[in-house]
Amino acid sequence: MRSSISIALLLFLFVVGTAQSQNFKMQSSSDIKVEGTSNIHDWELDAEQKSGSAVLESEDGKITGLKSLQVTIPAESLKSGKGGMDKNTYKALNTKKHKNIEFNLEQVKDFQDAGNNNYKVKGVGTLKIAGATKQIPLDFTMNVNGNKIKISGEKTLNMTDFKVDPPTAMFGTITTGEEVTVKFTTNFTK
Repeated sequence: MRSSISIALLLFLFVVGTAQSQNFKMQSSSDIKVEGTSNIHDWELDAEQKSGSAVLESEDGKITGLKSLQVTIPAESLKSGKGGMDKNTYKALNTKKHKNIEFNLEQVKDFQDAGNNNYKVKGVGTLKIAGATKQIPLDFTMNVNGNKIKISGEKTLNMTDFKVDPPTAMFGTITTGEEVTVKFTTNFTK
């Protein structure tokens, strides 16, 4: 009886011991852009500052899932290269009151191994912009190479869903479209 309990305990410890989480931190080399349109020309904002983390799950050295993903962008680090446009953007985002744009992955709906250390992920997370929080679906690809992860994708959003009025300029003669596309290639390391 005692030996069967010992064997069961050893098997339990072996099974538990093979599953592990790996923590990664976002690198400054990550690229996050917001692209939009106006009645004059298309425009683009670059996130010059960003931070975040990711936690991978693995078993027996094989990646089995993405446990968490979190990204924070200081709203006033979004830069277009045009001071007037940046001011209008910050006003629309109410950056005096709401300092950060935040994304937090809440659930992974589908995680597929696409071969060559690439994975396709379908998830749902919360996105907070200008103080408004909304749950959004987000599909992206992930490449794992040793101690490095690259997560890439894009998501189109309607600014009014976050109670953000599209910025205008020149007394309303220049108007931006309601939709923006966020494109990201983010790098994480252990």
